[in-house]
Amino acid sequence: PTKKRKTGLLGPGNELYDATGLVTYYTEASQVPDHLQKYFSQRTRFFSLYDSGCLLDDEGWYSVTPEAVADQIAERCRCTTILDAFCGVGGNAIAFARTCERVIALDTSPTRLALARHNATVYGVADRIEFILADYLSFARKLASSPSRKIDVVFLSPPWGGPSYLSGVDTQDAPEVTTHPDFSLASVQPVHGKELFDLTRLITPNVAYYLPRNTRIQEISSLLDNVDGVDVEGASTVAGKKRKRDDGGERIEIEEEWMGNKLKALTCYFGGLVEGQEHLF
Repeated sequence: PTKKRKTGLLGPGNELYDATGLVTYYTEASQVPDHLQKYFSQRTRFFSLYDSGCLLDDEGWYSVTPEAVADQIAERCRCTTILDAFCGVGGNAIAFARTCERVIALDTSPTRLALARHNATVYGVADRIEFILADYLSFARKLASSPSRKIDVVFLSPPWGGPSYLSGVDTQDAPEVTTHPDFSLASVQPVHGKELFDLTRLITPNVAYYLPRNTRIQEISSLLDNVDGVDVEGASTVAGKKRKRDDGGERIEIEEEWMGNKLKALTCYFGGLVEGQEHLF
């Protein structure tokens, strides 16, 4: 006889996608380990529907993109098919499912992939996301050598090395103006950030690269050989501020992602995702 699945946080009818029990679902601060307390206080910024049963593992708590930022990026990345190369617990994939026709979400962790599908079910968008347990480097190399599907945009949010990317500074509660050591693309995991970018550009010119707020701008500029980055423009957005770098060739657009008065990250747009370069899409 078929074993009956227990009904969890997702409720009746969603047992197949329910990841209840894989990680602890915290409802009160007193339940949360000390090292996660500062993240738990931000839970509804990460997932506005957290109280409806969203689940995160330890890595998810400190790496998930805040929902307002994820929505901002998704609006910029509107397309038919987007590949989320490091989907984690699904924050960005959920946002992409609201602006793109199809989302391919990869992760190497079966647990995080299950959590991502669980969270997408909470938001009612799981049917628009294809969850694949795979290593992005292998997946991308295979796709580049023999493309079996058309990918319009790739979103790169690779591991930054954990909260230590700011050398121990509290990433959630740091003051607005603080000097941190520059973050180098050499610290991106699982390979150098430049190698990751070059591989991705074999799939599509349209790349959105999510990086720490203290990333060396010159390294971002050098991702394209014909871009040195000399001009900076500022323009306000819902969750970010834009800076364009251009030397007459292909441009890179760098969006500063702000939450209130705190700079959280940079999203770097390439190819047809840059305003005025739609012809490259």
